Amino acid sequence: MNDNDREYVVTPSAPGWLTGIAVAGILLALAALAWSFSLQATLKGEQQKLDASSQQNTALSQRLDETNERMRAQAQTLGQSVGLTQKQLEDKSNELIAAQRTVTATTARLQREQNATSKQIGDVQTDVSSVKSDVGGVKTDVATTQADLAQTKTQLTRVMGDSGVMSGLIATNHDELEELKHRGDRNYYEFTLHKGAPAQNVGTIKVQLKKVDQKRSKYTLAVNSDDRNIDKKDKNLDEPVQFYSGKTPALFEIVVNNISKNEVTGYLSTPKSAPTPISVP
Repeated sequence: MNDNDREYVVTPSAPGWLTGIAVAGILLALAALAWSFSLQATLKGEQQKLDASSQQNTALSQRLDETNERMRAQAQTLGQSVGLTQKQLEDKSNELIAAQRTVTATTARLQREQNATSKQIGDVQTDVSSVKSDVGGVKTDVATTQADLAQTKTQLTRVMGDSGVMSGLIATNHDELEELKHRGDRNYYEFTLHKGAPAQNVGTIKVQLKKVDQKRSKYTLAVNSDDRNIDKKDKNLDEPVQFYSGKTPALFEIVVNNISKNEVTGYLSTPKSAPTPISVP
């Protein structure tokens, strides 16, 4: 079959790690919004406390003025009653004036602190706006990730194999292979073969790289399955190399998705019902 006879059918799919990123991005956006709402409620409470303190300070100043007037009158009356000198009256008056100055200074300090707190509230509100902007950025990132997922779905294809059988989905790189593994439809065994090296165990078969033509993206394999040797000559990149194996013959497929000088990488695909390698403890 010629290379031009390949048939590609797009099948939706998405890598697990990209889906994880999308979910993580959405959780981050929700957490940031919750923190923003909580912070705004706290700021509103602090502003109310400051307003109450300002009102109390104003009332205190008014009461102090009234007290000063009463004390001046009482001092004058007392001075007349007990015969206080003018100097003693002036001293009492000066004490009252000093007390008034202290209250004034305290009021000014409280006003400065209130202004500083208002500035801090403004700064925090600015930070809240920045957080909202960051949340918008996260939403954009999530949308971008979803677009990447959609793009990945279009990359998995079905191709006619070298034995004339329509293959299952094939992967042209490691990420697409991880997506196929995640689907769980078949067993997948990755490999890297070197020209001139002995036959290598891949799943339940042995595979040896006999020839590499990097310029033309072609290669030749020797496959040993069920004690019989199968030569697969001049195969193309991403072409499903098909053969039957097992007591109940099942379709095996080898796909080479990268060819370099004297080396190829790819994977073996077998049905779920096919035997699997015996694990050595």
